[in-house]
Amino acid sequence: MDTILNILTAISDFLWGTPMTIALVGTGLYLSIKFKFRYITKIKFHFQNTFGKMFKSGDGEGTVSGFAAACTAMANTIGVGNIGGVATAITMGGPGAIFWMWVSGLLGMSTKACEIILGQRYRVKYENSMDEYLCDRSFVMKNALGWKTGAIILAVFCFVLGPWTCCVQTESVTSSLLEGFNINPKISIIVLGITCFATIAGGLKRISSIMEKVVPFMAMGYIIAGIGILILNIQNVPTAVGLIFKSAFTPMAGIGGFAGATVKDALRYGIARGLYSNDAGTGYGIVAHAAGKTDHPVRQSSWGWGEVFLDTIVVCTVTALSILLTNSYIDYPDITSAQLTTVAFKVAYGKFGGYFMAIAIAIFAWTTIIGMYYSCEKSVNYAFGDTKANKIARPFYMVYYMLPCLIFYNIKADMLWAVTDLLSAAYVIITLIFIYTKRKEIFRLFNDFWDRFIPAINRGEHPEKVQYETVEHK
Repeated sequence: MDTILNILTAISDFLWGTPMTIALVGTGLYLSIKFKFRYITKIKFHFQNTFGKMFKSGDGEGTVSGFAAACTAMANTIGVGNIGGVATAITMGGPGAIFWMWVSGLLGMSTKACEIILGQRYRVKYENSMDEYLCDRSFVMKNALGWKTGAIILAVFCFVLGPWTCCVQTESVTSSLLEGFNINPKISIIVLGITCFATIAGGLKRISSIMEKVVPFMAMGYIIAGIGILILNIQNVPTAVGLIFKSAFTPMAGIGGFAGATVKDALRYGIARGLYSNDAGTGYGIVAHAAGKTDHPVRQSSWGWGEVFLDTIVVCTVTALSILLTNSYIDYPDITSAQLTTVAFKVAYGKFGGYFMAIAIAIFAWTTIIGMYYSCEKSVNYAFGDTKANKIARPFYMVYYMLPCLIFYNIKADMLWAVTDLLSAAYVIITLIFIYTKRKEIFRLFNDFWDRFIPAINRGEHPEKVQYETVEHK
């Protein structure tokens, strides 16, 4: 296992070295410039069109409300990546990694927006087997680029390997419940498996209905608890924030149990964990938002801002400051991933903090597993088409999806993160190809929204829908 881990880590380090960092940050910067930084500066507009419309069904065609679609997406983004991913970023890259998470988040808003626009633009409707609007990377590859063979290969790749990324979630659940309540990991896995399966068996409408109730509640609860740690250590907050900025540009020497980190480490782990946390560039936005009801693809893309802002700028920052203010990464050098964040909350709140984090992580991981299932299932839907075979295949896939989560929960966290990094890198490469090859269409839709659609609405008019070329529906 150590040999395998070393090989995977070496490949992961290469992929997430300079080339991938330049590709992601460079793409985010390029798109932000082309979008005139509207996904960063138009805060009022994006807030009104996301959190301001949480309880509205939405205008236009779709399967679920824009908010429900966003909650399904945020089930992927707001999860163990915010807890375990941030902790791993700090232990491997030092406090400076958090700065690079922020950078990846701000620039990633535009990247995530492109994914959402592509998902809405090239979605199809299955009427025979599902009665659902849907899209994923394979649909885009076929309908946008015309690569039918590649789309099938990609679909198989996604639904076969996708479930393995969820092992990170189950490892975090078992380690945290063991830390907080001393619960046997086998018991945790059984309960997790039963409840996840019962939810995903209900399809998109059950998944989105549960996610729009659970995701906002769990996010606010976690944020409030994290702010409590900041208040308890308010005098040290400026120092912690200063350490983040300083360590982003200068190496941090070892201290206590912390071995130290270079600027390269901070950049590498900050970008990688930032991506895993907010999913900007992985293509998950294509999947989750395709079903959303909206009058224009670019309006739905406002959730690209909303998701990344809540995920990376708010939740990840709360996690990072909790770890830094309690010195957990220094005092507990042998602990990493979500268990380190649990220790930080225990240092701040005593046993109650451990209990709270155990429950929070379990809920975070539970929603992420469910949200990721929805994404993987779309690849199954593409492979079998809008046919009876699609109906037959889905129950079998539910079982296959849950098996890696339940069987390999006790693999070392380092191994799980290495595998996750490799799969994420593959998804990023594919998604960036989509964005660059269809950038003219993305920019056309973006300009149509801001130059024609929104001005007409502001004048009290009812503008015509944006026009598309034909998209194959079967």
